[in-house]
Amino acid sequence: MSSPLADRPAHREVRGSEVVFSGMIWDVVRDTVDLGHAEVRREFVRHPGAVAVVALDDEDRVLLLQQYRHPVRAELWEPPAGLRDVPDEDLRVAAERELAEEADLVAQSWWVLTEYLTSPGSSDESITVFLARGLAEVPQDRRHQRTEEERDMVARWVPLDEAVGHVLAGRLRNPSAAVGLLAAAAAKARGWTDLRPA
Repeated sequence: MSSPLADRPAHREVRGSEVVFSGMIWDVVRDTVDLGHAEVRREFVRHPGAVAVVALDDEDRVLLLQQYRHPVRAELWEPPAGLRDVPDEDLRVAAERELAEEADLVAQSWWVLTEYLTSPGSSDESITVFLARGLAEVPQDRRHQRTEEERDMVARWVPLDEAVGHVLAGRLRNPSAAVGLLAAAAAKARGWTDLRPA
């Protein structure tokens, strides 16, 4: 019987490592790695990781936020999301914080929808996507003051099935939106029976 299909950690000896560029959020690192049959140099982005939240209301509408993303010179529709930039912060706590800060919402119920590596050939960034339900608004006097790109975000509630159609048509290209919405649709089709607790 074959083993379950799953990614697995793999150790390769790193014989040298240097930070080529140190940035505000991530660094570029150059490692010399022993593959066993050859020694190679690999440069990659060392990233703190992130969380994203597929927030679904009682009508199965998902909250999407339109945010300017400078590297691609576009305003993208995406779920509330953010960096894991608080040291040792629990992933669910980070997701709760981002949902409150970006969407002025709290949720009663949380599950892990999926996890993915954004670009494993060039970055170690890992994103955990949560499903949040039982939504309520953050009281006005406790809301986060948004700045920079977040200041002008536009929020829109979209039926989940419609949002999935936008992903499949190529109209929504943010990776957390694409992965999160497709994972939510798959979970819904399974009757929400195999969600993992957050």
